[in-house]
Amino acid sequence: MVNYLENLFTNQSYNKNNFFLIAGPCVVESEELIFEVAEKVSGICKELQIPYIFKSSYRKANRTSASSFTGLGDEAALKLIQKVGNHYSLPTISDIHAHEEAAMAANYIDILQIPAFLCRQTDLLIAAAKTGKIINVKKGQFVNGESMKFAIEKIQMAGNEKTMLTDRGNTFGYNDLVVDFRNIPIMKSHGVPVIMDCTHSLQQPNQSSGITGGNPQMIETIAKCGIAAGADGLFIETHPNPSVAKSDGANMLKLDLLEGLLRKLIKLRNSIL
Repeated sequence: MVNYLENLFTNQSYNKNNFFLIAGPCVVESEELIFEVAEKVSGICKELQIPYIFKSSYRKANRTSASSFTGLGDEAALKLIQKVGNHYSLPTISDIHAHEEAAMAANYIDILQIPAFLCRQTDLLIAAAKTGKIINVKKGQFVNGESMKFAIEKIQMAGNEKTMLTDRGNTFGYNDLVVDFRNIPIMKSHGVPVIMDCTHSLQQPNQSSGITGGNPQMIETIAKCGIAAGADGLFIETHPNPSVAKSDGANMLKLDLLEGLLRKLIKLRNSIL
């Protein structure tokens, strides 16, 4: 594990052979929800010795429908994420969507995440880099793993060496995504940690209903393949009751299913080390 990730996990006891986990509800719906998820996931990860980063978006800027829930307010939601991180001694991550958000978000969270649709936005990458935070760039659905070297270069040229890349599938249109697991070793060749997003890669975006669809029954398959392909970390959005979630409910993992999945993935990881 690279130094900047090790520094994140100084408050956690973990098995260095394990993958790290980024997990939480898609968006901050309420204080009660994010605390419930953080308590459950942190407890599981502590028992299984998995290093854990709490994730939730303070705002969802890329919704299919204009009527969809976007958030509680940027600063209010960021303060709740920070509160969770402080309470459970967890590093935190959330998306930013424009260059002017970078400095604001950096006051509250440990890792700034660049959404896949925005991975080519130079001003956004540079603004994020200048905060000095770790930057997790999601691979665009429209690019391959090799092309992500340019996102890394932009961040490095702005004076920041702390980068991670996340794969979340590729789109060929027709409201679906396909995961090409060759992208994991290709992106690892850029010299940065690589994460497999096991939930967003199963989205079925831009449905005629105005609500993104998904295939959550395939989360375990994507996670297993990601581990087998050499992913350093996994990204899994989870919710106690995805059917009532205010964002991405169609592709989130039900919280009660997370522990069983992680136990299987640890066994798989150990078998290929």
